[in-house]
Amino acid sequence: MITVDAEPFEFSFDPANTALIVIDMQRDFIEPGGFGETLGNDISHMQRAIGPARDLLDLFRAQGWPVVHTRETHRHDLSDCPPAKRERGSPSLRIGDHGPMGRILIRGEPGAEIIPDLFPAEGEIVIDKPGKGAFYATSLGEILAEREIRSLIFAGVTTEVCVQTTMREANDRGFECLLIEEATESYFPQFKAATLDMIRAQGGIVGWTAPLQALKAAVNE
Repeated sequence: MITVDAEPFEFSFDPANTALIVIDMQRDFIEPGGFGETLGNDISHMQRAIGPARDLLDLFRAQGWPVVHTRETHRHDLSDCPPAKRERGSPSLRIGDHGPMGRILIRGEPGAEIIPDLFPAEGEIVIDKPGKGAFYATSLGEILAEREIRSLIFAGVTTEVCVQTTMREANDRGFECLLIEEATESYFPQFKAATLDMIRAQGGIVGWTAPLQALKAAVNE
């Protein structure tokens, strides 16, 4: 077992039953000129997560531990994107519309792809998800069960939406979840801070959080 100095208390995991989940590190959310920036968001907040997420990926790859990447994407005909999702947000630029990096959040479009710095390596799992949570309408649960995964370590964006939603889904399914604090970000720093507090509140009601260095130190002990 590996034990990490985390909040609200130590997080212990068995490397043989642990996977890294990297949530939605996509061009349209993070890069200049992408969908996120065209909505008026400050993407510099999001870009702070790239370096730590890369370090976290390198740590898992060096150990040969499993990695899962997710992308929030939809079918070309939008049959998996209900009006309740598509019709909110900016009225001038919605999911499926033609944006600066192709059709927004449509599978196969340039903007929907994972950024080059975090691009999946050969053999790493990629999950295309039509919702905020990575378990909804995907095979993620079955994939983790086949590999006997019981602990999940998280990175990605945005902290308060897709990351938190997936952690809550995982918690309901019995997974132990640790979020690496520097490897997740939001367009709104106050939302990230509040989400970290919510995750570890009440004795870790959703899971744990820890700095990247705490995980590195625990792995290298």
